[in-house]
Amino acid sequence: MNIYLPIAEMSVNVALFLGMGCAVGFLSGLFGVGGGFLLTPLLIFMGVPAPVAVGTGSMQILASSVSGAMAQYRRNNVDVKLGAVLVAGGIVGSVIGVALMKILRQAGQFDLFVSLSYVTFLGAVGALMLIESVGSIQKTRSGKPVSARKTRQHSWVHGLPFKMRFHRSKLYISAVPAAMIGAFVGFMAAIMGVGGGFVMVPAMIYLLRVPTSVVIGTSLFQIVFVMAVTTLLQAMENKAVDVVLALLLIVGGVIGAQFGAAAGGRLKGEQLRFMLAALVLLVCLRIGWDLMVRPTEIYSIGPLIGGGI
Repeated sequence: MNIYLPIAEMSVNVALFLGMGCAVGFLSGLFGVGGGFLLTPLLIFMGVPAPVAVGTGSMQILASSVSGAMAQYRRNNVDVKLGAVLVAGGIVGSVIGVALMKILRQAGQFDLFVSLSYVTFLGAVGALMLIESVGSIQKTRSGKPVSARKTRQHSWVHGLPFKMRFHRSKLYISAVPAAMIGAFVGFMAAIMGVGGGFVMVPAMIYLLRVPTSVVIGTSLFQIVFVMAVTTLLQAMENKAVDVVLALLLIVGGVIGAQFGAAAGGRLKGEQLRFMLAALVLLVCLRIGWDLMVRPTEIYSIGPLIGGGI
């Protein structure tokens, strides 16, 4: 059964995109990530225009993050005050990212910018994760203890001005680095269509020294509000949110996440990190290959944006 996507302006197979949403949801439940880094490239591979893939990905991440954030809040695992600082920075980054996206679309360079961003960012993150996970696996097999960073350890971050007391996290730190992390994640959400949890969580743990017990909940809290603003801006400014496509992906994602969460409980942390790193690098290589290979059609005809002639 085919269905027409009004914003993407293409006809797609319902079962295929439900299956895609289910697969991304499974991986999200398995690895505990939003899945945007995988969903957006997959949509582009399937022929969805890059701006629509990014904008619609924001809506899908928003829907998938709400239930998780609510569950974490009920367990008192959310630092609302710290989350508010992250949200404030995230909204600023999102506004900048949406504005840049509009400029790049008018210049006809957005597709290239997205591909280069994914190759650069996923390549760096995937390589670091792979090195760390392989090291942890080797230490575990040899019987050596895996070293852990202490959350109470101070760094240069603690010497910055505009300090605030975050009671739930038991921290007294500057709001500047938290706002900057939020802004960077918001910018990524607008440009790449990702929730940014795989950046925010390590940054909160190792840079801000936030206790692990509240990291996931606070990250999801920030993602919900930032993705809501990003989705709204993408729809209003760039007309890049396809609700029909998003609904297909959301339904599939909800189903797949349940199976992924059950499968993830059977694997060790270092094994999950290794598998996630391998997946990230595979996506990076696939996008990089598309950038280097000569296209079958060198020239393409598309709608002009910005009233050009």
